[in-house]
Amino acid sequence: MASPSTVSNKNMLSGKHGKSLMYIRNFINGSHCPPLSGNYIDNVDPSTGNVYSCIPDSEETDVQQAVESARTAFPAWSVMQKQKRSAILIRISELIRDRTEELALAETVDNGKPLWLSRSVDIPRAVSNFHFYATAALHDWTETHNMEGTALNYTLRNPVGVAGCISPWNLPLYLFSWKVAPALASGCTVVAKPSEVTPMTAYLLSEICMDAGLPPGVLNIVHGYGHKAGMAIVSHPEIAAVSFTGGTRTGEIISRTAGPMFKKLSLELGGKNPTIVFADADFDKAVHTSVRAAFSNQGEICLCGSRIFVEESIYKKFKTAFVKESARLKVGDPLLEESNIGAIVSDSHMIKILSYIDLAKQEGGEILCGGNRVQPKGRCEGGFFIEPTVIENLDAYCRTNQEEIFGPVVSIIPFRSQEEVITFANSTQYGLAASVWTSNLKTAHTVAAALQSGIVWINCWLLRDLRTPFGGMKNSGVGREGGFEALRFFTEEKNVCIRLK
Repeated sequence: MASPSTVSNKNMLSGKHGKSLMYIRNFINGSHCPPLSGNYIDNVDPSTGNVYSCIPDSEETDVQQAVESARTAFPAWSVMQKQKRSAILIRISELIRDRTEELALAETVDNGKPLWLSRSVDIPRAVSNFHFYATAALHDWTETHNMEGTALNYTLRNPVGVAGCISPWNLPLYLFSWKVAPALASGCTVVAKPSEVTPMTAYLLSEICMDAGLPPGVLNIVHGYGHKAGMAIVSHPEIAAVSFTGGTRTGEIISRTAGPMFKKLSLELGGKNPTIVFADADFDKAVHTSVRAAFSNQGEICLCGSRIFVEESIYKKFKTAFVKESARLKVGDPLLEESNIGAIVSDSHMIKILSYIDLAKQEGGEILCGGNRVQPKGRCEGGFFIEPTVIENLDAYCRTNQEEIFGPVVSIIPFRSQEEVITFANSTQYGLAASVWTSNLKTAHTVAAALQSGIVWINCWLLRDLRTPFGGMKNSGVGREGGFEALRFFTEEKNVCIRLK
C-alpha cells in the first residue's frame, strides 16, 4: 500500500525500528535540516497503528535558528511589492493543486481521515487559502478621516514582523495554510509549527514553497512537541504575534505566557456546538446534515455539532431517522472509497473518547447506536477506530454534554420551547458554532441573535465564505480569523494626522 514515504526518498534512513523510515526535516532558511539534538519522534499511521516515519524533536535552539532566519528575511519580504508577493503565493496555491493526490494521501495516512475527504475538502481548502490571501492582500484598504478641513487623518498598516503560527492535527494542511497564508500575504515572515501528530503535509508544503520561489527564511517550519518547540515559539521575544488553533487548556497556557509580553494573540480553541432542530424544519435535510455535522472527520472538527436538541413534537421521529442514518455509516480503511469514517488520530485520543462513552453510561445515558471500538480485518486491524455513537437520556448539564469530546460521539436531547433550548445551547463554557434548523424567519433571527456562538448556521452546516470573520466566544477563543480580519491581525495600525490649517 502506498504511503507518503513513496513521494520522496531524500530523507530515507535506517533508524531504531530496524527498517527504512522517512525522516522528516525542519525547514529553516529555505532548506531542510535535521534537529540540532538529533532526536526524533515516531509518527504513527492511525489506521494501522504502525510507525511509518519520524519527525524532529525540535527544541529552543532549533526555534532560535528559525527566528534568526525569519528576522533576516523580514526587511526584504515586508517591502516587496504586493503584486510580487501575491504572485509567489498564487504559485504555491497552484503547486498544491497540482499535487492534490499526493498531498491527500499524505493527509489520510497521517491523520486517519478518509482519502475521499482529504481529496475533496482538505487539500482544495489549502489551495483556496493561499489563493484567497494572495489576492485579498491586493485589495486591502485604509481609512481616511477629514476633520472639517482642519486636519486629515489616514491609517497605515505595516506587518508586525516575525509571526508564530501553531496549527492542530485535525485538519492539518487546511488549518496550517489558514494561518501561514495571511501572515505571508501581510508581509510577515513566519516561524510555524504543525502538530507533531500530523506533520507530513506541512513538510511537503516546504518542498512546494521551494519550488514556488519563496525566498529563504520567509517561511520556517519547525517540527516537534508543543511543550518544547511550541512554547519556544510562543515565548520568543522576537516573535510579535502568535496565531494558535487547538485545545482550550493549551490556549490558556499560551495566554499566560504571551500576555505579559504584549504579543498579539489569535486563539481558536475548543467547541461543544449545539444543533437545534425545530418542528418546522425541512426534516430530511435536517437529519442528513445533522449526521454529517456530527460525524464528519470522525467528529474531530471543532465545528462539529455534538449536542443535538430536537423540538419535543418531532423528537421520536427525528431520533429514529438520525440513528438509522448514523448506523449506516461505514467505519473502515480510510483508503477505501466506501469508508465514511476513518481512524481516530491516535491511540491516546481513542482511549479518551472511549472513556467519555463510559462516562455517559455512568451518567445515565442510553447508547442508541455505536459505542464501541472497531477493529477492521486485514491491513487496519491494529488501527484506532470507533463506531459513530448516539446517546440519549442525558441531562443537558452533565459532563458528557459540557466537555469537549472531539470524536464521533453525540447526544440527542428534546426541548419544549425556544427559551429552553437557548438556555441549553448557551450552558457550556464554549461558544464557537451552532446550527439552527427552522423554516420560520423570525425564529431563525431571534435564536441566532441569542446564541453565544461566533458563527451560527441557519439550515446548513460548514458553509464557509473565506471573506467572513471566524472565531469563538467565551472559552472558544480570542480574536477572529478569516477575511481581512486575518490580514489585519498580522499588521500594526498607525494613525497619521496632518494639520491642514
